[in-house]
Amino acid sequence: MLNAFLAELKKRNLLLYRFGWLNIFLLLLAFTMSFIDDTVITGINAWIKPMKFALSITIYSWTFAWLLDYLPSTGKRSFISWGIVVCMAVEIGLIYMQAARGVRSHFNVQTAFDGIVFSTMGLFILLNSLINVYTLILFYSQKISLDPPMLTAWRAGLIFFVLGTISGGIMSAVLRHSVGIPDGGPGIPFFNWSTVGGDIRSAHFITLHGLQAVPLAALVFMKLKLNNIRSLVLFFSLLYFGICLLLHWLAFSGIPIIPDY
Repeated sequence: MLNAFLAELKKRNLLLYRFGWLNIFLLLLAFTMSFIDDTVITGINAWIKPMKFALSITIYSWTFAWLLDYLPSTGKRSFISWGIVVCMAVEIGLIYMQAARGVRSHFNVQTAFDGIVFSTMGLFILLNSLINVYTLILFYSQKISLDPPMLTAWRAGLIFFVLGTISGGIMSAVLRHSVGIPDGGPGIPFFNWSTVGGDIRSAHFITLHGLQAVPLAALVFMKLKLNNIRSLVLFFSLLYFGICLLLHWLAFSGIPIIPDY
């Protein structure tokens, strides 16, 4: 099944397919470096963050490789694909550079150079967000050859992805991801979401990945051959939206998603 999925992914969008594999290589590189380099940044190994972003960008790239194939315009698909690759290449490249230097990549304005790095990352993330908005508009304005339940699911997923960028912008504006406590300290393994205070990253992460959660739920409903699948997709989307709102409320109230008792 995995081989069939990868073959179809490669057929749909070779550029994003290859970019996803590049990030898997970077993930393995960061994993290896975590054993070689014991530098600690905000309480965790310097290479944990590059690992998380490489994995996230792989999922992001391959998701868009799949969904862009539904757009009728080859030119628009190419524009979006190259836009994602350029923006994410800058992002992941600067994250790895800062990890190698042993300093924070995000929210770091301690020196003029670090400030320029963070501002550059912010600029390209903004451009990437605009590309996401453009994709969402196309999925509503173009004729998409998909069954109504899956079309609804992809549209909802794209809405979640765009909404997820809002909390990312808030974190960049306030130069921190924690609420009620300084960044760093005890956190959930790997994700490092705080267990002693609010952490906007948890809400940001869950909201962004509605892009995958809703279409996957729709696929499960279809495999189970349930009735009124489109209605189920809409219900699931509303339920997921409620969860996202709850996570944002917890984060901004200074309450950890998983308390450390």
